[in-house]
Amino acid sequence: MKKLLYIAFIIIYAVNTPVFAQKKKVSLEDIWTKYTFNQKQVQNVNWMKDGAFYTALDNGKVIKYQVTDGSAVETIFNEAVSVENLGKKIVIDDYALSADEQKLLISTESEPIYRRSSKEENFVYDLKTKKLVQLSSGGKQMFATFSPDGSKVAFVRQNNLFIVDLGTMTEQKITNDGKWNHIINGACDWVYEEEFSFARAFQWSPDSKKIAYYTFDESNVPEYNLQMWGKLYPTDYRYKYPKAGEANSKVAISVYHLNEVKSTKMDIGYDTDIYVPRIRWTQDANVLSITKLNRLQNHLDILHADALTGNTKVIHTEESRTYVDVEHFADDLTYLSDGKSFIASSEKDGFKHLYHYDITGKLIQQITTGKWEVDDFYGIDEKTKTLYFTSTELSNTERQLFSISLDGKNKKQLSQEKGMNSANFSNDFKYYILNHSAANSPVKVSLHKAPSGQLVKVLEDNAELRKTLETYDLAKKEFMTITTSENIELNAWMIKPTNFDPKKKYPVFMFLYGGPGSQQVLNQFDSFNSFWYQHLAQKGYIVACVDNRGTGGKGADFKKCTYLNLGKLEVKDQIEAAKYWGNLPYVDKTRIGIQGWSYGGYMSSNCLFQGADYFKAAIAVAPVTNWRFYDSIYTERFLRTPQENAKGYDENSPVTYAKNLKGNFLLVHGTGDDNVHFQNSIALEEALIKANKQFQSFYYPNKNHGIYGGNTRFHLYTMMTNFIEKNL
Repeated sequence: MKKLLYIAFIIIYAVNTPVFAQKKKVSLEDIWTKYTFNQKQVQNVNWMKDGAFYTALDNGKVIKYQVTDGSAVETIFNEAVSVENLGKKIVIDDYALSADEQKLLISTESEPIYRRSSKEENFVYDLKTKKLVQLSSGGKQMFATFSPDGSKVAFVRQNNLFIVDLGTMTEQKITNDGKWNHIINGACDWVYEEEFSFARAFQWSPDSKKIAYYTFDESNVPEYNLQMWGKLYPTDYRYKYPKAGEANSKVAISVYHLNEVKSTKMDIGYDTDIYVPRIRWTQDANVLSITKLNRLQNHLDILHADALTGNTKVIHTEESRTYVDVEHFADDLTYLSDGKSFIASSEKDGFKHLYHYDITGKLIQQITTGKWEVDDFYGIDEKTKTLYFTSTELSNTERQLFSISLDGKNKKQLSQEKGMNSANFSNDFKYYILNHSAANSPVKVSLHKAPSGQLVKVLEDNAELRKTLETYDLAKKEFMTITTSENIELNAWMIKPTNFDPKKKYPVFMFLYGGPGSQQVLNQFDSFNSFWYQHLAQKGYIVACVDNRGTGGKGADFKKCTYLNLGKLEVKDQIEAAKYWGNLPYVDKTRIGIQGWSYGGYMSSNCLFQGADYFKAAIAVAPVTNWRFYDSIYTERFLRTPQENAKGYDENSPVTYAKNLKGNFLLVHGTGDDNVHFQNSIALEEALIKANKQFQSFYYPNKNHGIYGGNTRFHLYTMMTNFIEKNL
């Protein structure tokens, strides 16, 4: 009897002891239907003007938080208020406080348009009177924005710019020539929104008496037609899309004077084949700063425009033998409050650094220096003359937060943990919220004092997710460098199966993007693709990634060496990486595959076609297959126009090499892709059929470049997983 009791005790102990619990495998359902590995974030954070509080959106409520301890002190707005005021509940999509923090602008019923644009219904809530009113009854609005004094809101509707006086709720239409596919006022055309990364094309002046705005004349831009499927007859969606070498919109910049009820056009020169990637007001409410770029994108001017007369003068010029990295330059441009100087970034010494100029454009000093890059510039605390930024100084696969004095002295590292760090500073630069993650560690959000970096409170540490991760059988992502035959060092990572046996031979599945200035080899957490790689590793694959030449984080020369020849050096580097993996003693070099999306799809196609002896299989999702099909701004930045550089367009097109296909190829695209048109995959299919090459293809009806919505991602990743298992 004692023996039987002892055995029973052992069985019960074994069943109930966690040590004996087998860790779970990552399933596709975990990733794409249950979202098991989603990270919690602190979202929609808006700092209040005194720096002692911030607001955030949480479950339909706009809540005010105390900075010092992160505690909630007040609910500024909750969706129940809408029932009391309107007789119906509105669901908050986003919100903004007026500068005086007396009013709240609430957007709802948002309808996405392109990547950064949407239209919605907007409501204004008065924090004193507790009254909620609809901004406009004339139809949904785009980019509704408070004036600095909080007395008015400007917005765009049907390609025209409007102003609503909040005191009287009267609506004024300040442009009248807006017309679909012809004239746009106050909003960007498609290519500006996609490639210059902004969509709202108007700016209030600091004194609230003027609005500077763009006008796009896209009358001569060729149309692209997307067919949307589902009804008895497909619906046509025609929009203006300038492909490489084709006509762009003609852009004008004007300033509307509210008191005079008139617009003044700014003089940006006689050449209309240019770009204006940014406008912003200086500290002088009568001086508008205009960033002007030539079509080749290798010459950039900053113009200062007199808002009263429209007269302009060039105060600073950036030039490059390749291209100016305009997006970073334009976003970093900061005018100091004394009105006497500004800060801008430049790659003139081979790495992106910060520079201090006087208001006439004369260089005062280079602020940051070294063989590393400033990544995000967050601004300057003018009281202490301290700048804040992230950089690659410690590692080009990580980002750390630093501060530095305006004179270039007293540089200090504020973030301490290895990985990717980004920050959100209060308006007075007394506090910042730091987001940190690493490859094997989810995001942690913490509140800190500036300039010391002292921790105030951890706002989110994803403790639940961390516990969840412990229950799964996960492999560590290993970082390394690969040296090519040309003695080029490339950053890479690798994930091995958790039951890895160095005596066995494993297939390798490579992932890449590879486009100019991008980076995939970063020490950061990813809730989605990284777990798909874990899923594949559990099936016995080594998953690997290499950042080829042309990618970011290593300076201008490394990034810009692919100029005029996109695809040439990048494909060469990926083939060398495949050779490297293939020569490892635990790799089966006859079973190497590769996958990419968008630019990565362009690359994975090229790798299989040009590296037929090294790759057994490839998956291309939404690929560019001929740069002649892609938009003017992005493509010409790196290749110039097809008229100038036909060789650069055709020599490395996957269409050119389709006849070399030997392995297994899966081609996937969304038919509603407004970015990389379905046309790209059609052209590649035609070339493959002409060459009598067998391949697989799959198209997602009406899906855009992201190929998502409903069950779509789960379906896509199931299909890709099945393809890999069958063909690699």
